[in-house]
Amino acid sequence: MSFLKAEWRKLAIANYVVDQKILAKYLPAGTELDLWKGKCYLSVVGFMFVNTRILGFKIPWHINFEEVNLRFYVKRLENGEWKRGVVFIKEIVPKWALTFIANTVYNENYETLPMEHSWNIENDKRTVEYKWKKQGKWNSLSITASVEKFSIDPNSETEFITEHYWGYAKVNEKKSNEYEVTHPKWEAYQVSDYKIAVDFKTAYGKEFEFLSSTKPVSVMLAEGSEITVEGKKVIKT
Repeated sequence: MSFLKAEWRKLAIANYVVDQKILAKYLPAGTELDLWKGKCYLSVVGFMFVNTRILGFKIPWHINFEEVNLRFYVKRLENGEWKRGVVFIKEIVPKWALTFIANTVYNENYETLPMEHSWNIENDKRTVEYKWKKQGKWNSLSITASVEKFSIDPNSETEFITEHYWGYAKVNEKKSNEYEVTHPKWEAYQVSDYKIAVDFKTAYGKEFEFLSSTKPVSVMLAEGSEITVEGKKVIKT
């Protein structure tokens, strides 16, 4: 049985190119950075969990909720094949039970904060916004995009960002957790505008403060799908 089943919907993604050295201390044992055309990407991703079930059960008040995460991309060579995955620097959710389970079972770095979202369609434009409140201040990621979806092109930047099917979490210098995330290939929307109002220093620490004055290299909106998160495997090096 899958550890978690849900839908991830309306994934708003802002991508930044960063110095690889910034991510060195977060790199899980047994993995290496997965680069896009030689560049190291760091992404802010906001989306909705919908119809969430843990070990087959729906937990009251923890079924539909927002998440915003800061993540980067890694790969791991196993039996001659590359596994492409994601490492989360921080995942923000409004539900304490999810934070407790993820931090305890998967050694992730979840934080529980007040959150809001809005999805609107008006004048042939789709607007998706995710907000979270820390130290009395609201942060937000808002994207304006097309109403119609399109198929993601093979070997494109959007495919690189959305097609990572493993999660990795650093336990210590010699050990990390690995878990599989399954979903079909996603569709996306054409982004026409965006607004990012995030206090990166307060949300993620001083080392990421520079992102508050950095323009993302790309912004995406993916539709998402049903997903599963499988049980963890411990990797030792």
